[in-house]
Amino acid sequence: MAALSLCVALPALAISIEVGDGRWQTKVPATARQRSNPMANESSAVAAGAKLFQRNCASCHGKQAEGLATHPDLHTERVKNATPGELEWLLKNGSLKNGMPSWSRLPEPQRWQLVSFLKSL
Repeated sequence: MAALSLCVALPALAISIEVGDGRWQTKVPATARQRSNPMANESSAVAAGAKLFQRNCASCHGKQAEGLATHPDLHTERVKNATPGELEWLLKNGSLKNGMPSWSRLPEPQRWQLVSFLKSL
């Protein structure tokens, strides 16, 4: 029984180490990385982003963005230090290897609102 538990636990550990490792940032083109958030100075963008987060992201990242199961906590230094352009690029392109879907179906202004919310954490 212990061997079976170990067989189940090791792949889960490998996945949790890989998820949220930040490797996606190496894929972000320089032009995308340098983009600034056009809504950075709009006070309503954080509130709108919070609503979008609850609708689209909370099921994986938790209602408080605390992370769930293999999905990372979004209060980390990695997110705080990511440029707005990097975060918007991740939302647009996803990181399927890490279980992050593409949110390219969201209009670009909504992705920037999500970035505003993430930066407010």
